Order: sequence, then C-alpha cells, then structure tokens
Amino acid sequence: MQTHNLGYPRIGAHRELKKANEDYWQNKTSLKNLLQVGKNIRKKNWELQKEAGIDWIPSNDFSFYDQVLDLSLTVGAIPERYHEVALNKENSEMDLYFAMARGYQKDGLDITAMEMTKWFDTNYHYIVPEFHKNQEFKLLSTKIIDDYYEALQLGIITKPVIIGPVSYLLLGKEKEEGFDRLDLIKNLLPVYMEILRKLEPLDIEWIQFDEPFLAMDISPKAKKAYQYVYGEIKKEFPQIKTLVATYFEGLKDNTELALSLPICALHIDLVRCPEQLEEILPLVPTKLSLSIGIIDGRNVWKNDFEKSLKFIYKAISTLGENRVMIAPSCSLLHSPCDLHSESKMSSKIKNWMAFAKQKLDEVVALNHLAKGDKLYLLEENKSVMKSRLTSSLIHNPEVKKRVFSITDKDAQRENPFSIRRQKQVTALKLPLFPTTTIGSFPQTPEVRSWRAKFKKGELSAVEYDALLKKETEESVRWQEEIGIDVLVHGEFERNDMVEYFGEQLKGYVFSENGWVQSYGSRCVKPPIVFGDVSRPQAMTVYWSKYAQSLTNKLMKGMLTGPVTILQWSFVRDDQPRYQTAFQIALAIRDEVCDLEAAGIKVIQIDEPAIREGLPLRKADWQAYLNWAVKAFRISASGVKDETQIHTHMCYSEFNDIIQNIADMDADVITIECSRSQMELLDAFADFNYPNEIGPGVYDIHSPRVPSKEEMVDLLNKAKAVIPVEQLWVNPDCGLKTRHWPETKKAMIEMVAAAKHLRQLVKEEVLS
Repeated sequence: MQTHNLGYPRIGAHRELKKANEDYWQNKTSLKNLLQVGKNIRKKNWELQKEAGIDWIPSNDFSFYDQVLDLSLTVGAIPERYHEVALNKENSEMDLYFAMARGYQKDGLDITAMEMTKWFDTNYHYIVPEFHKNQEFKLLSTKIIDDYYEALQLGIITKPVIIGPVSYLLLGKEKEEGFDRLDLIKNLLPVYMEILRKLEPLDIEWIQFDEPFLAMDISPKAKKAYQYVYGEIKKEFPQIKTLVATYFEGLKDNTELALSLPICALHIDLVRCPEQLEEILPLVPTKLSLSIGIIDGRNVWKNDFEKSLKFIYKAISTLGENRVMIAPSCSLLHSPCDLHSESKMSSKIKNWMAFAKQKLDEVVALNHLAKGDKLYLLEENKSVMKSRLTSSLIHNPEVKKRVFSITDKDAQRENPFSIRRQKQVTALKLPLFPTTTIGSFPQTPEVRSWRAKFKKGELSAVEYDALLKKETEESVRWQEEIGIDVLVHGEFERNDMVEYFGEQLKGYVFSENGWVQSYGSRCVKPPIVFGDVSRPQAMTVYWSKYAQSLTNKLMKGMLTGPVTILQWSFVRDDQPRYQTAFQIALAIRDEVCDLEAAGIKVIQIDEPAIREGLPLRKADWQAYLNWAVKAFRISASGVKDETQIHTHMCYSEFNDIIQNIADMDADVITIECSRSQMELLDAFADFNYPNEIGPGVYDIHSPRVPSKEEMVDLLNKAKAVIPVEQLWVNPDCGLKTRHWPETKKAMIEMVAAAKHLRQLVKEEVLS
C-alpha cells in the first residue's frame, strides 16, 4: 500500500512567491530572481514531502500564478490579442504569461486580462481558457517536463500532475458561436501525447491527470470524450501508469464511466463523499488500483484516524493492500503550509488542527496504522478527538437557542422592493447612474505598516486611531472632489474582509501564518470557526459613523455576509454548515441594525461567495440555496424600508441561480462584469431582474486603467438590456490590492462615464 499527494501549497511557507511576483511586476527584481524563488520553493516542497515519507510526490503542481493558465500556455491556447506581446523580443515567456493573467498596458498596447472565475466551489480563482472554432494547439511551454527533470536532478522521482484534457476544455469558454469546446478534443490530445513522449525517456512511472469534472453533472458527449482520451493514451503509452484524480464530490452517475477507463489508478474524494466507497468497491476492475482521499485537503482539522482506518480496511478487504493508495482528498493547495509556525494560538485549539505539512504526516501515519505499526499514534489521535468533542470552548447554549428560535418573519423585510424603492428614491435622492465603489481603497505600505506597528505595540491605540482617521478623511474628501455619489470610508482599519469580522466574533480563532492562495499573488488568511459564533459588541459602527460625520453625502456601511464569512473561513466540521451560517447571520443582523441606528442609510452586505458555495451536483443545489438565501435575508431584514441594502458578488456565473439571487431581495446588487464584457448581465436581463444592479465597469484585478470611452461602451451594453433607472456605476470589486495612482485615474474616468451617460439619457428624453 502506497501513499501519494495530489499537490502542495506553492506560495512558500512565508509567502515568498507573492513577494517575488509583486516585485517583478513592479520592476523591483529581475526575471532571474523570480525564477530562482520558484525553484527554491519547488525544491523545499519536494524535499519536505520526501522527508515525510510520501511515496509519490507531485511535480508541476507549482505555478507562478495559476495551474489552468499554466496549461493554456503549455498547449499554446494564447488568445489572439496577446500575439503582439509574444512577438516582442524584449518580452519573456513569463511576460506573456502575466499579460494573460493581469492585462498589458505598455509599448503602445492596451490589452485586457483573460476572464477569471472560481475553481469549482473553492475560493481559489483560475484564468478561464478561451476557445475558438477549429482552434489548433501546439506545445509552447515545456514546464511540466522541466519540473519533472528538475526534481530528478535532486534525486526525487515525482508524479507529474496535469489537468486532464477533458476537464481543461470544460473549464474554458467558447468565444464564438457555432461550436462546442469539446469538439476540440482531437486537436488538443496530440499536445498531451507530445508531453508524454518527452517524459517517457526520463523514466516516468506515474502521471496524474486531474479530471474533477468526473464528479460533476456532464453530458454524454463529455463521457465519450473521456473514453476516447484515455483509450488513446493507453494505446500509445501502455507502460506509463496513469492516475485519474477526481475530487470535491462523488462519482455517482459517472461511477461506471470512471471505472471503465483504461487507467492504472482512480482517485476518489471520501471526505466530500464518503458513501461512494460502498458503491465503488464491488465494481473496481481487477487491474485498477484505488486511491482513497481520506485526509481533508480543504480544512484544518486533524483527521479522525479511527474513522479513516475503517475506510482503509474496507478497501483492503476487497482489493488487497497492493491496489489501495492513501492520499489527501484533493490538492493541499487549499491548506495553510505549516501549523508549527503558529506560536500564539491557544495550545488546546491548536492541538485539534493539521495544516498541509501535518496532513502529509497523517497520510503516512495511517499507512503505518493500517499495517499494524506505530499503534501509539492511534491512541494519541483518539485522545485528541475526545478532547474536542467534549470541550466547553465549543458550545454556547444561548447561541444555539437563538438559532433554534429563528422564524420566517426574521427573514422578511417589512415591505416588498417595489414599495421600498419609492421610499428610498425619496430618502436618498440619487441621480441616474449613481456611482459608488465596492468598499475598500488601496492599503498602502504605510497603512499596512501602521497595523503591524500597532500589533507589535510600537504604536499606541490613540496614535493608530489618529493615523487611520487621517487616511479615512483624505479618502472621503477625494471621493467628494471627483463626484462619487455614495461614498465609502475605505476600510483602512481592516486586514481582510472576513478576518476583520472573525476577530470580533466569539467562536473564532486566528493563525499568524495560515495563508492560502486566492489568485495570483493574492493570499488570504482564513479565520477558523471552532465553536458557536456570536457578536459581543458592534464591529464597524465606529468607523462608519466617523466617516459619515465628515460629509453630507451618503456614506455606505460595509459588512461581509454570513455565507461569505462561512465559505472563506475554515469551518468546524462537527455540526451542519447551515447552523454555523445562521449563527453568523444573526451576528451580522445585529450589526446592520446598529449601523442604521447610527444614521447609516446605505448598508452593503457582501456575498461574493454565495455562488461559490453551490454544491457541484444540481440535485443538491436547492437544499443549499434555501439556507444560504435565508441566512442573507436574516442578516438584512431587521431594518426600515428607507434603508437601502446592497450586496456584492464577483467572478460567478448567475444563470442557473438567478431566481435565488432575486430571492435574496437586496435593493442593489453589484457584480463583476468587465472581464466578461457584460456577458454576466444577460442572466439578469433574461430574468427581468426587478431590483437595482451595478455591473462592474472596470477590472480591479488588473493594473491597467480603462478609458472613459471603454466604460461608456460597457455601460451602453448594460443599458441595452437593463432599464437605466436600475443601473449603478461601480468597479468590479474592492480596490484594496490596487495602487492609488491607477485607482484615482480609473475612478475619475468612471465618474466621467456615468456623467456622460446621464447627459445622453437627458438628450434622449428631450429629443
């Protein structure tokens, strides 16, 4: 019985990759130095896994930005608009790569970034491949071969990891009508064959094809594509052992298909779908090995060895030891690096956790225990499980009682939107195409340094408060100056849109270095929900009230919604997720009511993760949506009709859940639309969405500054499908990660675009 890993965090234990990338983008370091940082991280990751005792260590799981973008570069799926970047001899392959991810605005070129969306139901974002009819592919980057050879030079034989060809096509989008991206499979497969031909002389034994769509609802055409692809690979490379990895869900109706593929091993996720083992085991062909994912790759809690050993014994009893492999449920990309770097966390709570490095140890420990070795590890684990189950730190009877007492009325505004809207028009007196931002403004190095000094005790609370007030006032004055209609205070006091709230809620604990990658160089440090959640005191009223005191304009109160706080935290696994969501919703409801009482008339409750949390199988959607929408409505429904509730969502597909978005009953919804060129707005138009909408008119994840004309063009596209009285004007997302110079230029252009549209509408009315 062997152990293996599907992927390891690539950011570095101290976020070395983030720093190196950002320095390179700002011309503060050379390409040579950037590549060396990547090489150092890979070496450390491989050696760490070897020392842990993992039998098959992954390679090609490292990426400078995103693994899907890596593959697009590898197979030459370069959108035409980047060809001039590629032809410029002064640009490296990495410059082309980053241009696709972030956009390009130099050398007389102004090129938009590729679209970005969520990786299944995670908070990781990937760069969406773009496909055209009869598209050709070619091997452009040899990264997968280079990484394997690099590990080989270190004396480490790895298992190269690559997104399977069917999943790669399904992750992308057709950029013209009249074809199905799966039609490209025969054009794409030869590139995979060429990769295998180049790996074959290097004595490759295993290769891992990630095919997460096997755990999704897929078409008959996709099923045929799977049979074709792996049949061809087996035919040409019978000696290479192929492992197909599925994760985030169970195979269910794709069980027969997956088990029929001519592969050597199949990986299944027993954390997300433990019941599938019973169905699969009797059907496993005699020549197929089964990799069982029993360590949770997406959460921070220690594995229950007793429970996992039952799965292992069951698999062994049917297949024998030689045909069972032990692994985490998915790539450890979604886990923090190392629990040992946490020195301030409560030792009692820390003892219940395992980060990526510790999860490797758990995989190896389970292998020993299954063979009857090191039985003391089982007793130690039993003791940990028992201490967590019985701890008084976890349970709060008052919180449980309040959740149990929730009624339907708690999730209802006083009147429907049609009535609320008229009251809000009178109370708020906003123009057509009102302008606002999503909430945060750039957190400069100075702002971050103040926070660091305050935490270290180098700044007093009074000094820190004064600095933040000065920064807040400057942002308010600047918004007034350029003509923003609904202002924000900038959120300079906040570290992260979830962590900030978690720090003020009971039932949460925090790591010092528990970073995970969200996209590119953006890393987040998710708070950890270990017990019942409640709000001891107001969390945002102080800053919102202060900011409102500076201006006669409307100041928007900024909150993160209950589902997003849930999704972007590491959540306790000892009770249903909806119960934790309702606990958070009640805490946010209390905050909303306090903001209203403090004179804040516009309150935004961000829910960018509500689509992300959708189960991967449609049959499971409604149960999730029922409680997710209810949680939002609980948080938003304690205020008067005149108080305008906003929500924000980004990088999501809305078509299939538009009714549920409407059921949230937010007065205004702001969404990401610029990268998709307003395509996402079609769902709202087709549905005749009744409430107000702010389609993002510029991409904040790119440093490029769009022109007024570009934003006017996008707004005209929006105006063609959404009534003008429903439209707001705003960026795609918060501006925290941007720099002030580009932000100011873009915001000035945005306000000018809104004013231009107002004038056009006025002229249309007069004519």
